[in-house]
Amino acid sequence: MYFDRFLQWKMLERQPIAKDTFRQYRVLGKGGFGEVCACQVRATGKMYACKKLEKKRIKKRKGESMALNEKQILEKVNSRFVVSLAYAYETKDALCLVLTLMNGGDLKFHIYSMGTPGFEKDRVQFYAAQICCGLDHLHQESIVYRDLKPENILLDDNGHIRISDLGLAIKVAEGDPIRGRVGTVGYMAPEVINNERYGMSPDWWGLGCLIYEMTAGRSPFRARKERVKREEVEKRVQEEEEEYSDKFTEDTKAICRVLLTKDPKQRLGCTAEGSAGVKAHCFFRNINFKRLEAGIQEPSFVPDPRAVYCKDVLDIEQFSTVKGVNLDQTDNDFYFKFSTGCVSIPWQHEMIDTECFSDLNVFGPQGTRPPDLDWNTPPEPPRRSLLDRIFRRHHPEVSIANSRLSSCSVNSVDSMSNSAP
Repeated sequence: MYFDRFLQWKMLERQPIAKDTFRQYRVLGKGGFGEVCACQVRATGKMYACKKLEKKRIKKRKGESMALNEKQILEKVNSRFVVSLAYAYETKDALCLVLTLMNGGDLKFHIYSMGTPGFEKDRVQFYAAQICCGLDHLHQESIVYRDLKPENILLDDNGHIRISDLGLAIKVAEGDPIRGRVGTVGYMAPEVINNERYGMSPDWWGLGCLIYEMTAGRSPFRARKERVKREEVEKRVQEEEEEYSDKFTEDTKAICRVLLTKDPKQRLGCTAEGSAGVKAHCFFRNINFKRLEAGIQEPSFVPDPRAVYCKDVLDIEQFSTVKGVNLDQTDNDFYFKFSTGCVSIPWQHEMIDTECFSDLNVFGPQGTRPPDLDWNTPPEPPRRSLLDRIFRRHHPEVSIANSRLSSCSVNSVDSMSNSAP
């Protein structure tokens, strides 16, 4: 009986996902290949963010492998500190990733648009600890993130953060470090700039940059709104030491220095202790990591549900129309790999959070087999729609003719299936 119910849930989980599965709401922002908008699952009422990747824009920029890589990594990671992928589907014009909705805005907005730039120490500690946990979960899956910056750290309604936008993340094979000059200017580690081989070290450098920026209200190697060439910023990263103002306490300085060590072999987090060494640093002495990972550590800041922590929709630049790009069968093969429907664990959480599981997972008296699991009970006939009942009431002869035609069609299908080899 319980296995039959399990199969029922699995059948429901594997239902095809399409545009009509969701209601679409306002634009929240934009990604590299298209807009990000709010959406709601019609069946459960659960709210998500829908990241659209325009098909022609992907092909024009040759971003197929990058888009598929991000989708596959999001599928693999299950962490309360990294945005979750709930659904992946396609429309006529776009590929869509349905992700955790984060209503609290990004760290860049909070650092620079909420008064004096920067945060108090307790808030820096809390966000840094959650980012550390998120990086730890990615690294456990052998994934290096490579794009840690304030814009990619999002807050939810309760003030907890998640790492987002895994477009540059990549899986690193054990004992086989990678090479690649990818990331954002001012946040790339020296070994990335020098095009050296690396493993997880760029992420701990990025954490150092974030702790510095959350404290000082500016990035460590470039002042706010400073107009400077990329080459100059990279030279500063490679050669200069960061400066510390009186905003930094001694333990904040200490963790920034060991995370921003230019030699990755000497950098905190890159030694044999790994992430445990970072968590054990005196900077995190007030953080209970077990409570944090369980989601019961109270944040120091909770977003106001009446406020909007982002740009006005009118300030979000519109994407131009992509011209001169034609889609073919090769593209359809890629779209088939991408559009895999719902992801099991987030979908199961959705069923529980929206109370659909408790409403539907009902058994008979004293735990007996319910009618919907009794194979000897014929299924209830489908209910006719209101439109059908109205049409039958006003045009009975047409309705009878339609029912006869439907019956003939069913018999024809049965005959075709019986005669098939």
